[in-house]
Amino acid sequence: MVRWSPILLAATFVALASSCARHGGSYRPHSATAILVNGRASVPRGAPLAVKRAITAANRIQGMPYKWGGGHARPNDWGYDCSGATSYVLRNAGLIQGQMPSRGFLRYGRRGHGDWITVCARNGHVFLLIAGLRFDTQGTYRQDGPRWRPYPRSTRGYVLRHPVGL
Repeated sequence: MVRWSPILLAATFVALASSCARHGGSYRPHSATAILVNGRASVPRGAPLAVKRAITAANRIQGMPYKWGGGHARPNDWGYDCSGATSYVLRNAGLIQGQMPSRGFLRYGRRGHGDWITVCARNGHVFLLIAGLRFDTQGTYRQDGPRWRPYPRSTRGYVLRHPVGL
């Protein structure tokens, strides 16, 4: 696996912040940002318990295959789609009960970026920004399952929401 240098991490963070600023408001993550180590996110020092649980849950399903409808009929599945993965992470963090389709996240929580967790939703797709990192089922060209993505994604056309209290 690739080890990220501090310079590359900072450049990735700046790109994500500027992308979010252009497409949906200013991105003001909490001062602590998670980093990727061997494909898994580390929990930043000082992160709230819900964020620690969200990162742990995302690490648990990170690398599983994409499965349309995965995570809906069975919350603990062998593969996940975008809303199944998002539901899994937020449910294990104690931030939702059950699961939702992607359009269900259009009204989740409160509007805008959260300090720690942001849900980026549109009808047909949803992904998470957790402690400055993107957790998404969609890669550059296709859906390839839930993974931490080290590169930013435009949020143009997405509704940005965050859990109450985070």
